[in-house]
Amino acid sequence: MNVRKMVLSALFASLIVLCAWISIPIPPVAVTLQTFGVLMALGVLGGNWGTVSILIYLTMGLVGLPVFAGFRGGAGALLDATGGFLWGFMLGGLAYRLTEKLGKLPAFVLCQLTCYICGCFWFSRWANCGIGTAVLTCVVPWLIPDTVKLALAWRLSGRIARQLK
Repeated sequence: MNVRKMVLSALFASLIVLCAWISIPIPPVAVTLQTFGVLMALGVLGGNWGTVSILIYLTMGLVGLPVFAGFRGGAGALLDATGGFLWGFMLGGLAYRLTEKLGKLPAFVLCQLTCYICGCFWFSRWANCGIGTAVLTCVVPWLIPDTVKLALAWRLSGRIARQLK
């Protein structure tokens, strides 16, 4: 195993934690920088090691460390109304990994869409509402901030990846 990549994965998991703590609590889904941290991990480390960073982050939260938005942790955070977005990070990382050869920007967009799909599906089941209501509640208000985070991650991750080589 590549020790350098392992250390970088741990560092990017820490970045995701810091980004989760930067939060504007707007119910039901807080505005955080988590997506930015996830995309930075994927964009700098690539699909394999970026996904490892996401897995580390989710594992820290699952065991109870307060790494999620609002300084929450534990299985309850992964099972509440917005837990699907957390699971969506992992599936989004896998989607990025499968499509990164198409280019970073399309892979970022697919990662974001995967996160939206997981989060909306989960929220619709949790809130017992239709998928349309979930999209209007959990996605539409965040399209502009999420697009800005995606664009910033796209621009910065390439520069940082070049510096780390």
